[in-house]
Amino acid sequence: MAPLRPYPPVPLRAIVHALSVSAALALAACKPPAADEYVERIAIDDRREAPSMPIDTPNTEGAIWADSTQPDRMLYGNTGQPAIFALGCEKAGAAYKVHITRFIAADPQAKGLMALIGNGHIARLPVDSVWNGKVWLWEGYYDPRNPDLDVLTGPRKIEATIPGAGSVVLNPSPRPAQLIDHCRQLSQPSGE
Repeated sequence: MAPLRPYPPVPLRAIVHALSVSAALALAACKPPAADEYVERIAIDDRREAPSMPIDTPNTEGAIWADSTQPDRMLYGNTGQPAIFALGCEKAGAAYKVHITRFIAADPQAKGLMALIGNGHIARLPVDSVWNGKVWLWEGYYDPRNPDLDVLTGPRKIEATIPGAGSVVLNPSPRPAQLIDHCRQLSQPSGE
């Protein structure tokens, strides 16, 4: 059997370095990164109000467009039930605007985009939560010449969606196209 040879001496510098690295790794394992501590600096009482829960899509199988008591305005919904949607042409200052209302409670002062899909078009129109004296409703005003409104002028059904306010299927009808065309004619400068 061969005699055992002693290991060569390890320099003190190498031992100190190894101990320093081990100590640093041990400390890093005990202390979470600085980003994890950021949550501790926020007061727990500062909770953000969450938006309302989304609603179910209303049944519009037999829904129709009907004249409103206001001129140049139509309501959409099922006979004998509250209106779901409204489409109107209103004078705003010197110009006419297409006014869309979604009759569903909205979060106060909220803003969003209403997606309209149908008739070979996809449109996204901005809507705001507006206080009508009783409740907050989703509403938007648009230049009648806005090409995004063409989604409402075709002969097929349309799906209108506002996040949190559900989707509404607008059954086919020539009436929205007639109202938008009328509003476009009213908005033409005289002499055109």
